[in-house]
Amino acid sequence: MLKRREVLLAGLATAGCTREAAALQGGWVGTHPERGHRLRAALPAASGPLKQAGVLIVGSGIAGLACARALVARGMSDVALLDLEDQAGGNSRGHRVAGAPCPLGAHYLPVPGAQAHEVLALLHDLGLARSRLGRTEWDERHLCHSPQERLFFDGSWHDGLLPPADGEAGLAQYRRFGALVSEVQRTLGFAMPTRRAPWTPAHERLDAQTFAAWLDGHGLTDTRLRWYLDYCCRDDFGADAATVSAWAGLHYFASRHGFHAPGDETAEREPVLTWPEGNGWLSAHLAEPLRDRLHLGRTVLRVTEGRHGVEALAWNEATQAPERWAARAVVMATPLFVSARLLATPPDALRALRQPHAPWLTANVLLRDPLLLRPGAPPSWDNVRYGSVALGYVDARHQTLDPSPQAPLLTAYLALPQAQRAALLHEPWQHWARLVLDDLAGTHPDLPGKVERIELCRFGHAMSIPVPGLRGSAALAALNDTRGRVVFAHSDLAGYSVFEEAYTAGALAAGRLSL
Repeated sequence: MLKRREVLLAGLATAGCTREAAALQGGWVGTHPERGHRLRAALPAASGPLKQAGVLIVGSGIAGLACARALVARGMSDVALLDLEDQAGGNSRGHRVAGAPCPLGAHYLPVPGAQAHEVLALLHDLGLARSRLGRTEWDERHLCHSPQERLFFDGSWHDGLLPPADGEAGLAQYRRFGALVSEVQRTLGFAMPTRRAPWTPAHERLDAQTFAAWLDGHGLTDTRLRWYLDYCCRDDFGADAATVSAWAGLHYFASRHGFHAPGDETAEREPVLTWPEGNGWLSAHLAEPLRDRLHLGRTVLRVTEGRHGVEALAWNEATQAPERWAARAVVMATPLFVSARLLATPPDALRALRQPHAPWLTANVLLRDPLLLRPGAPPSWDNVRYGSVALGYVDARHQTLDPSPQAPLLTAYLALPQAQRAALLHEPWQHWARLVLDDLAGTHPDLPGKVERIELCRFGHAMSIPVPGLRGSAALAALNDTRGRVVFAHSDLAGYSVFEEAYTAGALAAGRLSL
């Protein structure tokens, strides 16, 4: 049977087939699914001169950029990155609509903890942080400006994303969940990146069951709490609590600042770094020093390890011709299921791995006029509607330091069921634009009449879903420790997709290469 949110999405999709949708101005941007689907066709004949590199990095997402940065810092000059898209950054790219910056994918980075020391070093290097008297000080221009987030609930806006508790019984469940998160933080240990945390039989037991089953087992059935936890799982993992593991659901809170029930005086809103273009600010600053090493619009089709090195066959999207590359070593900074297709002889662990991925849709909506105000909390950076199957929207103008009046620009996010991947590929952009606008109209009825332009980006395999058994699988552990001329670097190695995992995976992969 279809899950409830799949039924709702199907209903929204039906509403998208209207005459009004045809009048919308916009279209698809950011990704080229047809390039990735070249892997399904027969390989072209290899021809042309052989291009040389010391290390070839396949993929210029955050992991690939981090790996190249680490190699260059160690004195490796002949590094080449190949990517099928025309812009580096993977799921962390920025975009512009009518000249205004906005995100295409990931839009924030929580202030990292002490375990993420590679990420902390990067942020210091970029001037976002500095050490003073043994403490880290952050450049407040890059921290999310207030107000940070709000939830539309029962006809008005409420500060924060946690729904108001449903009486004393609901509040008791909020407090119970917070106590359980604190307990596993103290007794088991969680960290981000997850490789810096212990992995014990207790973690294995959490990884063996769904988060929903774990919540049921602890009597945590409050409707509002469960909606919020589903929202958190869909936001970070692309799937709900009935799909992801209990380890993943608890890791979301226990590796950060915990969970705080309403009225908890120790609660402190998690500080996050963000920019008008989202994490595109970070990927652009990572890519800029590597621009001479970036070879974009190259769809890698096959990677073959030989006795003395590695060869890659790529398709140059600009010239529509094959290219041959040779290197001493290669870093596969692509999703692991893509690496399995690209490698002529993938390792057994890669063949054995079963790792589902969630499709995502982002939509940047440019408006002619400001939206009418609704009761409650003021307009914020992150805006979510209780009960929605979508993930809400961020205000791409929120971080701008320009005080002049500007047209509103909203970035809406939708994590789709895996069953919707084919529709995301084949349905026209107007279909998905109407779906997005119909959902936003549930919060802002005046929004559809104010749309100037909408540009959508689709990610068919946006993020790894940490289903039960994935995080603790022997295959994933083996791939994390691969050494030699072919190594792996991607957030998939953590079982879920966030910046800290991708950047750490890339930085560490540089040290596992045999050169």
